[in-house]
Amino acid sequence: MQRRTFIKKTSTSGLALATIPSLFTINDPEYSIEELMGKAEIELFGEGINLRKEAHDAFIKMKKAAYSDGFDIKMISSYRSFERQKAIFERKFIKYTETDGMQPMDAIDKIIEYSTIPGTSRHHWGTDIDIIDGYPRVTGDVLVPEKFGEGGPFEAFKKWLDENAKEFGYHLVYTDDYFRKGFKYEPWHYSYAPLSKPMLEQFRGVNIFRQLIREEFEGSEHFTTGFLKTYIQNNILGINEDLL
Repeated sequence: MQRRTFIKKTSTSGLALATIPSLFTINDPEYSIEELMGKAEIELFGEGINLRKEAHDAFIKMKKAAYSDGFDIKMISSYRSFERQKAIFERKFIKYTETDGMQPMDAIDKIIEYSTIPGTSRHHWGTDIDIIDGYPRVTGDVLVPEKFGEGGPFEAFKKWLDENAKEFGYHLVYTDDYFRKGFKYEPWHYSYAPLSKPMLEQFRGVNIFRQLIREEFEGSEHFTTGFLKTYIQNNILGINEDLL
């Protein structure tokens, strides 16, 4: 088993938004805010897997079970640092505003259909995975909802996950529930609940307004209090109820 380490990188720029109160308070947190925002040094396990140990071990068990049933689980994404998420967000913001000519908030709204604001990604935690079946031959972007639906190359694999993933502690994050708000349906994104549920509980206990306002990256100057409140309620908390 290969253990990987990612090094903490912090930002000290910007000022706290002192006028916005914390929604919750938290005492003696098990996870630091830097850790929850993808800035801290954490231990990650597995070549090409990069998950916390408990999540890694459960994933290996699920992968072996899937293999026995004719599926080859391929990891597309797992742990993602703050800096990596920042690069994704900035690349999309620049493309949409400078190349496509979109207004800044329109560009941000488009980005958060599928991509998170840096510091708020569940992938920062080392508990969440984006996966496909490695056996079918697929062209183009593999992370497309239609490819997991009826007639798609991953249809059978998605049915297997629906029936088996919970046995290993993994739950679909962004469901196709009509009433769910926030990020669009992602049939490829699963979370290891025994770890991610307490992490989300602690994440809800920090003043995320204050944390985000300190960061400087392309597009962040357009964030308003109202926008961030809506984003936290709809995107961070608009998930499978099994993970709340």
